[in-house]
Amino acid sequence: MDILIPTYNRPAALAVTLTSLLAQELTLRIVISDQSDTEALRAPEVKAICRVLEAYGHTVVWHRHRPRRGLAEQRDFLLSQTRSRCALFLDDDVILAPQGLAPLRATLREEACGFVGYGLIGLSYRNDRRPHEQEVEYWTGPVQPEVVTPGSRAWERYKLHNAANLHHLADRVSGPRRYRVAWIGGCVLYDVSCLRAVGGFSFWRDLPPSHCGEDVLAQLRVMARFGGCGLLPSRAYHQELPTTVAEREVDAAKRLFADPYPSCE
Repeated sequence: MDILIPTYNRPAALAVTLTSLLAQELTLRIVISDQSDTEALRAPEVKAICRVLEAYGHTVVWHRHRPRRGLAEQRDFLLSQTRSRCALFLDDDVILAPQGLAPLRATLREEACGFVGYGLIGLSYRNDRRPHEQEVEYWTGPVQPEVVTPGSRAWERYKLHNAANLHHLADRVSGPRRYRVAWIGGCVLYDVSCLRAVGGFSFWRDLPPSHCGEDVLAQLRVMARFGGCGLLPSRAYHQELPTTVAEREVDAAKRLFADPYPSCE
């Protein structure tokens, strides 16, 4: 499996994310696109974990990808580097729990849909219970294509991924459960052919560098044609660091989701 990690000015967080990959039961090819002001690979903690990953049979591919043209362009570059049928886009501030990748891959294969992901849990909110945000719409049959538009009723599903809601739901979940999403941030496994079929992140050319919501837009397009789902219990945790995207003058999903069925042809 390919793991695609965009990173910017977070060497310590990146090292933690990479360390969590050691606890996975799959052989990984980890592709990192580094746009940091100072190359993250110079950080001793990043060098160390890359050596350990390689010692355990994983492959680490490092790209110094500059200049910065925005998040969508960075993800588009990473997608161009993948060689596998499925690829996990993993943010550089996420911790994967042990053996967290296998359930994602199994679900993607079983459902033959476009993506499956874990919503991120912020454990600093573990004592902040929000039952009003914990409504879950489980898939009771096969995952199907679904059009979700910004501002629609289905858009409100994003609240389920706030704070530690998914952590609190874990007590009610026995075994993997697929559920309907608006989108998933930070830890999403794609069927690469489906993502490429809707053009991937090539829409970066239609956006200024200071944008956000590029992952949302890609998922909305994939979900409209091929379907997508979240998986409970979540095995992904947020490091809860300040964002590195301070300028968010354009929301990609709200600007460009006029056509839910784009094609790269």
